[in-house]
Amino acid sequence: MAFPIHNIELSREFYIKVIGCTLGRESDKWIDFNLYGHQVLAHLSPEDCTIPKTNPVDGDQIPARHFEKILPWDQWEDLCGNIKNDGVKFLIDPRKRFKNNAGEQGTFFIQDPSENVLEFRPFSNDSDIFIK
Repeated sequence: MAFPIHNIELSREFYIKVIGCTLGRESDKWIDFNLYGHQVLAHLSPEDCTIPKTNPVDGDQIPARHFEKILPWDQWEDLCGNIKNDGVKFLIDPRKRFKNNAGEQGTFFIQDPSENVLEFRPFSNDSDIFIK
């Protein structure tokens, strides 16, 4: 996944300190991170940093353009705590969806300093990830 950013330093601080990524390669125009085993690449491109449009889903306005990462429950809860401790505002607060049903999951949404939206989710049963 590659995405635009407007500031290398702010992005480095956010993805390492708040999200817990490790730093990969970088230049003065881009920086890559290890996001829970996935390489994500931030390109300096301020003109492409825009607030995404939203769609209504289960009573929330979900950003149509976002990156989603599935985590185990314990990592998801730890990340929720880190985000709260760092004072980062949730776009959509942590919650559980589909309680006691197939597809039971947690979710929350945050934005990075360049308006890119990230969703983090755990599932109660990983075999339910693609259940209809």
